[in-house]
Amino acid sequence: MKMNPVIFREYDVRGVYNQDFDADFAYLLAKAHSRFIAAKSSGKSLTVSVGHDARLSSPEIAQAAVRGYTESGVKVFELGLITSPISYFSTFHIPELSGALMITGSHNPPEYNGFKISVGKGTIFGEDIQELHRIIQKKDFLNGKASSEKLDIFTPYVEKYKKEFEGLKPIPVVVDGGNGAAGCIVRRLYEACGLKPVILFEEPDGRFPNHHPDPTVEKNLVFLKEKVLETKAVVGIGFDGDADRIGIIDHTAKVLWGDEFISLMTPSVLKTRPRAKIVGDVKCSDRMYDFIKAAGGEPIMWKTGHSLIKEKIKVENAPFGGELSGHIFFNDRNFGYDDALYAGLRLIEVLGQTGKTIPELLKDFPPAYNTPEIRIDTTEEKKHSIVEALKTAFSAKSTSYETNLIDGIRVSFKDGWALARASNTQPVLVLRFESKTEEGLAEMRSQFNEIIQPLL
Repeated sequence: MKMNPVIFREYDVRGVYNQDFDADFAYLLAKAHSRFIAAKSSGKSLTVSVGHDARLSSPEIAQAAVRGYTESGVKVFELGLITSPISYFSTFHIPELSGALMITGSHNPPEYNGFKISVGKGTIFGEDIQELHRIIQKKDFLNGKASSEKLDIFTPYVEKYKKEFEGLKPIPVVVDGGNGAAGCIVRRLYEACGLKPVILFEEPDGRFPNHHPDPTVEKNLVFLKEKVLETKAVVGIGFDGDADRIGIIDHTAKVLWGDEFISLMTPSVLKTRPRAKIVGDVKCSDRMYDFIKAAGGEPIMWKTGHSLIKEKIKVENAPFGGELSGHIFFNDRNFGYDDALYAGLRLIEVLGQTGKTIPELLKDFPPAYNTPEIRIDTTEEKKHSIVEALKTAFSAKSTSYETNLIDGIRVSFKDGWALARASNTQPVLVLRFESKTEEGLAEMRSQFNEIIQPLL
């Protein structure tokens, strides 16, 4: 068995398949998950759902996991090729489901794969993921015998949203599936809701032959931009590899970043939940938090990570939240998890109801000079040591700058802010900068780079 400890990350298990982990590990992870949910089940019979994305390695990993569950006495509902949000949906739809396992490498390169793990109706993170590691090390497994059966999860998923979006105005939409898992359901779902989308790269293909499946990187949106302009669509929507992250293009082919999307959707959410809390991550703009407050909401800044934001939304009873990276969570009419296909429908609903374009809806969102998320490849060790060096440097200047250490370090300057944090999914240092002036942006980047560059 291959098991590099680094794969046990903050909110999922992820690495390079057959280098960091193998099918034998998937078998043991399923057995560890079985033990974990048994401890929380109070003697109930145990059932899980297992689904996978379009990566070439995913079916093999899924079968190993199914065997691990059934040999632990846990019944398995096999969902086949699905999106991660549909895995989450299964925990709400299948009665008394003990948990779920989604095999996915998300937006990572094709050689990666991993696991998003649910217990009950929530995804686990932090210490709970480390506990799975400890169970495997101790070989503290259950023995038993249970069955598995294939289950059609698509029909109830589509029927739920067909009913919710019954009156959706059929505006012109272009969708980019990115050859990821979204292609298994997006046409059926959107057409059931009355849309006639133009769909690019619909066929799931784990080699990702057309572009990398990360719609938050602008170079991956070239084809979507071209098609939006060509078809005169109102909006273009892109999905990542497992369709829990959304990328958006307006009618002029300009990218709408995650914090801008959260701002755009805020007024529609607050209509039914006045003065509600709305959660964003540390990478989101100050402009977003100010916009939420001006709209009558209560903005909350929290740690980056889909499981962490989801849990914060639940704890705060917030109807809505999201991340710069395109994970968007609706907890008002939906179940509070990140579903990019659903987020796209909510956006289309607002565009249809208002008759306005995206720029018109954001006319009160102030301009700024900023960077997208900057990702610097480094090592697991260096990404943390660099963040610590920045904390030391700016704490020494504490009288000049306000710092937020909730996740990495976010430094407030007189006309902007700067962020550095260690990625929880890859050996990457994440940076972002924003200022009211070009000069301010350059100055912040310079101050950070003086500390970062010698340590890379």
